[in-house]
Amino acid sequence: MKGAKEMNKRKKSIWQQIWQFKALILMALPGFIWFIFFFYIPVLANIVAFKDFHISPDGFLASLRNSPWVGFENFKFLFASSDAWLITRNTLLYNIVFLAFNLFFAIAFAIIMSELRNKKAVKVYHTMSLLPYFLSWVVISYFVYAFLSPDKGILNQWITNAGGEGINWYADPKWWPLIFVVLNVWKSLGYNSIIYYASVMGIDPTYYEAAMVDGASKWQQIKNVTIPQLIPMMSVLLIMNIGGIFRADFGLFFQVPKNSGALYQVTAVLDTYIFNGLTATGDLGMTAAAGLYQSVVGACLLLAANFVVRKLEPDSALF
Repeated sequence: MKGAKEMNKRKKSIWQQIWQFKALILMALPGFIWFIFFFYIPVLANIVAFKDFHISPDGFLASLRNSPWVGFENFKFLFASSDAWLITRNTLLYNIVFLAFNLFFAIAFAIIMSELRNKKAVKVYHTMSLLPYFLSWVVISYFVYAFLSPDKGILNQWITNAGGEGINWYADPKWWPLIFVVLNVWKSLGYNSIIYYASVMGIDPTYYEAAMVDGASKWQQIKNVTIPQLIPMMSVLLIMNIGGIFRADFGLFFQVPKNSGALYQVTAVLDTYIFNGLTATGDLGMTAAAGLYQSVVGACLLLAANFVVRKLEPDSALF
C-alpha cells in the first residue's frame, strides 16, 4: 500500500510539472513531432542497407518486406570497389582542411569586426559576408563558370591578355582542391563568424583593461585574453562539425565542377558517389549502405571528439 501511494504521488507530481510548464511544452511540441517524423522514424529505413531492395508497386513497406536479406553484402560491395579508398580519402581530407580554414578565418574575421568602432560599418561588413551563405551552389556554379569558362572566362582572358596560355579549368584537376577551399571559406565565413563575434563581444571588458594596465599590446590582448575566452565555444563547434566530417557538401562537389569526368579524382566524395551510384545503377541497397556508413562513422567520431575534449576541457564537452 505504501509503495502504491508513493507511485501515485510521483505520477501526480509529474503531471503537475507538465501542467506547470504547459506553455513551454506546447511551444516545443511542433519541433518534437517534426523530429519524430523526419528524423527518428526514417532511421528505421536503414534496414534497406541490409537487403537486396526491389521496388514493389504495393508501396515502400511491401518492397521492404519482399526484398531478401543480404546481410553485409552491400557494405562489401562498397568497400571492394576501386573507388572506396578514393572517396573516403577525399571526403576526410577536404573536411579536415575545411574545418581548419573555417575555424581560423571565422575567428580572425570576428576579432577584426570586434575591433571596429564604427557600428554601421560593422553591420555592412557582416551583411556582405552573410550574403554568399544564402546563395545556392547552383547559382554560385554559374558565377564560377563565368570566371573559369575555357573560352570566355574572365581568368583566361586575363591570362591570354598577359601573354599566357589559357587553362582548361574543367579538365585540369590540380586547381580544384584550392578552388573548393576558397569557395567553402568564402561561402561560410559570415555565418561561422557570427557566433565567435557574439562571444568576443561578451568578454568582460575588465580583462582588457587589466591587460592594458600591464602594458599588453593589441596582439598580446588577443593572444592572452580573447583567444582563451573563445576556447570553450571553439571546442563545442568543433565537436559538432566533427560529427559531419564524413558528409561532404554535395552542391560544392557536384554542381560547381559540373560533374566533369576529367575531375573525378579530386571531386569524388561519398555524397557524389552515392548520388552517381543511385542514378546510374538504381541500387538502393548499396547507396543506403554508403549513407549508413557515413552516419555511423560520423557518430563514432563525434563521441571520440567529445571524450577527448571532456578530458582536456571538461566545461566544453557536449555531454
